[in-house]
Amino acid sequence: MNYWSKETIEKIRKGFYSAVYFNRTKYILEQEKNFTPVTMQVFQWNDKSILCGIDEVVELLKAVVDTSLAVRALRDGDIINQGESVMHITGSYVSFAHLESIYLGILARRTVVATTTRRVVRVANGKPVFFFADRFDYFLNQEGDGYAAYIGGASGVCTLAHASRFNGTPVGTIPHALIAVCGGDTVRATQIFAKHIRDANVVALVDFDNDCVGTSLAVAKILGKKLWGVRLDTASNMIDKSLKAGYGVTPHLVKLVRRALNDKGFSHVKILVSGGFSEEKVRRFEKAQTPVDGYGVGSALIHGSNDFTADIVMVNGKKIAKAGRRYTFNKSFHEIK
Repeated sequence: MNYWSKETIEKIRKGFYSAVYFNRTKYILEQEKNFTPVTMQVFQWNDKSILCGIDEVVELLKAVVDTSLAVRALRDGDIINQGESVMHITGSYVSFAHLESIYLGILARRTVVATTTRRVVRVANGKPVFFFADRFDYFLNQEGDGYAAYIGGASGVCTLAHASRFNGTPVGTIPHALIAVCGGDTVRATQIFAKHIRDANVVALVDFDNDCVGTSLAVAKILGKKLWGVRLDTASNMIDKSLKAGYGVTPHLVKLVRRALNDKGFSHVKILVSGGFSEEKVRRFEKAQTPVDGYGVGSALIHGSNDFTADIVMVNGKKIAKAGRRYTFNKSFHEIK
């Protein structure tokens, strides 16, 4: 897979994205004509993390390093623990000294997204979790983040960029903006969505008037079987008209919508929820046996930390490392060609 443009690869080669001390180290070794072979060992600091970014790092090494390197590593999707060796890179250090900032950053970012996604997927009890984190970070992160969310078990992503690295198809409903342009008429907005978008499930966004029960029924009565689902996205500072208490989307609100739809013969309509969902909030909804058919999760899936560290643990075939580090061969390694 082509992850980077030729221009970006040239910048990487020149150390544009590397900490200056790595660039200086590379320059010193070149001047000294020191081509000593080493083994660089990579690990991270958290237990039960979902490793991601290995394939991307391998492509980085292939694209930038002119000489051959021997790479042994775990696979994207493997569960890893604190201190566990996830990759060995063996070869002349001068050839890849300047890449440490980049490959550690790739692994850190991809692993944190895969791990946070997997945690939410796990507590969702088999219900689909959709990766809606596009608006919460810099847009050029989307390709790698979408792939990491896929490795973590997300059922869907929302941009073409998110889906590009695993040949997926983005999913989505209707934004509040379309309803606003339709004069605040959710039924009308859903109707024209169904008219023009033929290759997607019709899901109405039903909180525009802060009346999820009433709006869900209004849309269902007009669209009938064409309506696949409704999405509740009540803001965290709002209490829905049908409630006396409870800000945002709550289990009680979902239960009221489900009951109203069922009572009027719309049991086929699914209920999706979004708006401030996290691992803890999904767990709370599941504990309350909330009749949710899917969760849309955003910023919670890209926040956290999975810092990686790299150390030389072997030089010229001899084990050598800084104090507190040691060569560790992982039995689950596979050799990467």
